[in-house]
Amino acid sequence: MIAKLTGMLDDTGPDWAVIDVHGVGYLVHCSARTLDALGIPGDKVTLHTDLQVSENDMRLIGFASAAERAWFRLLTTVQGVGSKVALAILSALSADELQRACAGGDAAMVARAQGVGPKLAGRIVNELREKAGGLAGAPGAPGAAPLPADSTSADAVSALQNLGFKPAIASAAVVHAANELGDGAALDDLVRLALRKAAG
Repeated sequence: MIAKLTGMLDDTGPDWAVIDVHGVGYLVHCSARTLDALGIPGDKVTLHTDLQVSENDMRLIGFASAAERAWFRLLTTVQGVGSKVALAILSALSADELQRACAGGDAAMVARAQGVGPKLAGRIVNELREKAGGLAGAPGAPGAAPLPADSTSADAVSALQNLGFKPAIASAAVVHAANELGDGAALDDLVRLALRKAAG
């Protein structure tokens, strides 16, 4: 599983970028927001990634932040939302805007994304309303726990998701583990304790 790429921005297109990592060019599909954040060819960049594998295709999806990647994974759990639609939504809305739309049941806001009709937008909002709180700590959401923004916590959440835990469960477990261990906890310790909490 490729979780992150750091290298030089080699080239970009309408919905993709090529990242040169020590002479190997990775073609990464991205939202418009992530492409805007990358800068210009020659810049050093870091992308959080998700590898999508199907019978006929294998593609690497890139994100400017771990939060955007977490939302992508959550969006693609909804029936009718593949990687292309999820990236269209993340192009139209930031992670914070998507958080507010789902928590507030604002399907019209989600429907602003290209290729997302009112029916699909309604399904997304309905299915993700409760999960949204656990993922990013929406104000007032039941059981919401804000996830620390540091990269160690984000990497720990990603590790738990790679082991099969749902985003909301992984995020909540990492929050509790981080609070218990305190600032500066090592990634291995954080993952180990979060695993115990998620499994318990």
